[in-house]
Order: sequence, then C-alpha cells, then structure tokens
Amino acid sequence: MLITSKTVACAVIGDPINHSLSPDMQNAAFQHLDLDYVYLAFRVQKENLGKAISGFKALNFRGFNVTIPHKEDCIKYLDKMDETALKIGAINCVINEGGILKGYNTDGMGALKAVTERGFELDGKNIVILGAGGAARAIVFTFAKLASKITVLNRTFTRVKRLVEDVLKTVKIPIKAKKLSYEDLKDSILEAELLVNTTSVGMYPKTEETIVPQELLHEKLTVFDAVYNPPETRLLRETKSIGARTISGIDMLVFQGAEAFEKWTGKKAPIQIMKKTVLKSLKKE
Repeated sequence: MLITSKTVACAVIGDPINHSLSPDMQNAAFQHLDLDYVYLAFRVQKENLGKAISGFKALNFRGFNVTIPHKEDCIKYLDKMDETALKIGAINCVINEGGILKGYNTDGMGALKAVTERGFELDGKNIVILGAGGAARAIVFTFAKLASKITVLNRTFTRVKRLVEDVLKTVKIPIKAKKLSYEDLKDSILEAELLVNTTSVGMYPKTEETIVPQELLHEKLTVFDAVYNPPETRLLRETKSIGARTISGIDMLVFQGAEAFEKWTGKKAPIQIMKKTVLKSLKKE
C-alpha cells in the first residue's frame, strides 16, 4: 500500500485498541476495490477524547469508528447526529463532511444483519439481551422494532433501567429491565428464543469465562455472542454442544464495518473479503 498526500485517512479510536481487527478488515476492503484510503487505529484515553476528535477534523480525516469506552462520551464533541443514533445515545461511526462531523450508529444494523443472515427472523420473538453499554443500546433500539418482547439484564441496574426507559419512548412493546443475577437470568432464558450477549465476558484472553451457566441453555434457543475474539466463545461452544443454533460476533463486526465503509466511500463493501480477512487475522493471534 502506497500512502501519499492524496491518500484519504480513516481510523478507529478506543481504549484499549490493540485487539481491534478493524484496520486489517477495512484496509483489505480498500485494497480490494483499489481505493486510495488508509485505516489506522489509535488508543485514545478518556481525558484526551475531545482533543483527538478535534484533531481528526483538523487533519481532514474522512471518518472514524468509535469503540469501547467512548461510544457515548464522544457525542458531545460532534457537530451533528443521525436521528437513529441520537435516540440510541451511542455512536460507533463518524463521517467528516466538509469539516462537519456527523455521528452514526452501525452496530444495531450490523447485529440485525448478523442474525437475519443466519436465518433467524425477529418478528414476534422473545429476546433476552445481556449488557447495557453502547452496543447493547444499539441492539435493543434496533431489535425492539421487530420483536414482541425484550428483557435486558445488566449487573448495574440503574444503567439498564435507563436504557429501557429510553427505548420505551420510541416503541411500546413489553421491555423489562432486570439485574443480571442467576435467578433473573434463569427465568428470562426459560422462554426466550434469542439470547444476545453484548458484554465482554469470554473475550480474549479470558476465553474460559462465560456469562451464562450451561445448565440455563436450552435447544430451542439461538445464541448470538457479540464477542468476536475468539470466533467461538465458551458460551457459543456450550450452546452448540446441546444442539442449539449459534451466531458469532464476527458477523456483526463485518456487517457494522461494511456499513461504515459504504458511508465513507460510497462504494458497496466487499463483505466476503472483509470476513475472510478477519478470520485470517484471528488465526495469526
């Protein structure tokens, strides 16, 4: 890849950021379509977030992704917000349009495509979602438009309560907030058709951790784990062992990344190239 003064720059910011596979994925997509773009990763600590975003604007970056822990905090530093992202209250994608930074959220659509591409239709389904961070907010807001019932569990109850209250301002389906305890998890999963883990439990290097005890899983359940490293978490392995369907976080990573790619370039994202690159990069670790 030859970088010149004409090369268009994009990036991802987070803390930590060393684990991110987005640079490999996005640069492979740029090269496949012969686009003069480059994608970089920057570790940005919370106290430097505003300065970093101002720097992207000053340096005329085309856009950037935002990951943990900045998906909510960075909103105050942007010039405009997409209406959906504003309702969600978290963003993961920013576009620079002539010095105007506009925030979007591609997590929700990425998760929806990950689920539907695997043959799971949300219409009328009972869904349980674990976590209440930026990704959880995007997924709950997106899935609530289709599901018939959603239960969201989180270790910090005030956080999940606020999430549910925000969602209920836009949709009127039954949505419950619960504390992430064994008993509440057991009761919620019993009748659930889809379980979504948006927490980091099970992520590399703590790959033997799981947020759901295996005895609570059942074969009528589809389990979607947003963790993509490893591609098959302990939660997914144990789900598969009882004959239930699983969906890897790699699918969400690729689809949300493709949404961002298309916003920055105006080109159709090479999905298969992006997914192949992610899997290849994971094998190297």
